[in-house]
Amino acid sequence: MKNNLKELTIQNVLIIGYVWVEPNSSAAGSRMMQLIEQFLKHNFKITFASPAQKSEKATSLNSLGIDEVSIELNNASFDDFIKELQPTIVMFDRFMMEEQFGWRVAENCPNAIRILDTEDLHFLRKTRHQQLKKGEVFTTEALLKSADAKREIASILRCDISLIISSFEMDLLKSVFKIDEKILYYLPFLLDRIDENQQEKWKSFNERANFVFIGNFFHKPNVDAVLTLKTEIWSEIREQLPKAEVHIYGAYANQQINQLHNKKEGFIVKGFAEDAKEVVRNARVVLAPLRFGAGIKGKLTEAMICGSPSVTSTIGAEGMYDNLTWNGFVVNDFTEFSTKSIQLYTDENLWENSQKSGVEIINNIYDKEKLGVLFVNQIKEIQENLEQHRIHNFLGNLLQHQTLQATKYMSKWIEAKNSIQ
Repeated sequence: MKNNLKELTIQNVLIIGYVWVEPNSSAAGSRMMQLIEQFLKHNFKITFASPAQKSEKATSLNSLGIDEVSIELNNASFDDFIKELQPTIVMFDRFMMEEQFGWRVAENCPNAIRILDTEDLHFLRKTRHQQLKKGEVFTTEALLKSADAKREIASILRCDISLIISSFEMDLLKSVFKIDEKILYYLPFLLDRIDENQQEKWKSFNERANFVFIGNFFHKPNVDAVLTLKTEIWSEIREQLPKAEVHIYGAYANQQINQLHNKKEGFIVKGFAEDAKEVVRNARVVLAPLRFGAGIKGKLTEAMICGSPSVTSTIGAEGMYDNLTWNGFVVNDFTEFSTKSIQLYTDENLWENSQKSGVEIINNIYDKEKLGVLFVNQIKEIQENLEQHRIHNFLGNLLQHQTLQATKYMSKWIEAKNSIQ
């Protein structure tokens, strides 16, 4: 495919959000804003609809010229809404939204391209969590047995194209689940390149202090990572670096996280960061001892963007850096994690080289100018060949037919039940 952008007619895009967009709260929120920015850049008209309650942390999409619409689950009002809107593209934010609204979109706007933004593979994250709790080693066999995998894979098959954020997850879907790559599209984070001018503005090694962890605490892997940091890693770091602190930031911290705060031990729970990048720019090292999860980690790309080397696990760095050198260390053993964290914190030459590795990763893998054009071209190519594209996706057609009937009548039953209460 050529890198030049194909000519597009006016596109009317409907995004059905699992939640309202909170780019300062989570990587998922940042990811959604990246996609929205690409659609806006290429003059797409966007409507963002969600059945969720809007929190005070949600960004104002209206200010970007985007229509915001509240929609209801299991309600025929959505049918009227989408018939009137007549989008050319519908993007589902996570498979749960495709399950709820996919059949209504297929029935009322059959010619609209259906895109699934997976965010990450939810069944992968959940299966890893379950195996961790059981003390089991992760296996792909467990994935194949997963009911969640069956739901999410079915959703992928029903859509015209699914956006896969991690190279690891692309390989998993093709090799383990035998998904045709014609309905998969690898699209990592869409980020600005880091130029020399930006690097010159970074604070130096000596101008920075302390370790930092940052993450949304609605997300279970982040809760587990902070608990692991406190109980398994921090005491050894603190023993070697008695003046160093680790600052824990993140939206929606619960009591379990807040009670870990201990100023005497240098373990400081700070809560929500109004400006996450500012926090990371001032830290010397980012710590992310993730024991389960999926997708790619916003906290770690953010560390690279801010010139902050990191220490993380195999799960943390998974699918994020191809064959390039990580901007710090990737280790799973807790003792080694502590040792490498201390080494990165105290060795200025190592720290500066790790910084450079982060620049190389961002500029080679996450360049939004390059990725954005290819993405929009892919949409146009599918639009031009939609009938053939769907014919070749036989399993998707089969599931669309069966699911549309089953989900439709279940939804209508719930709708009828709600109307008489």
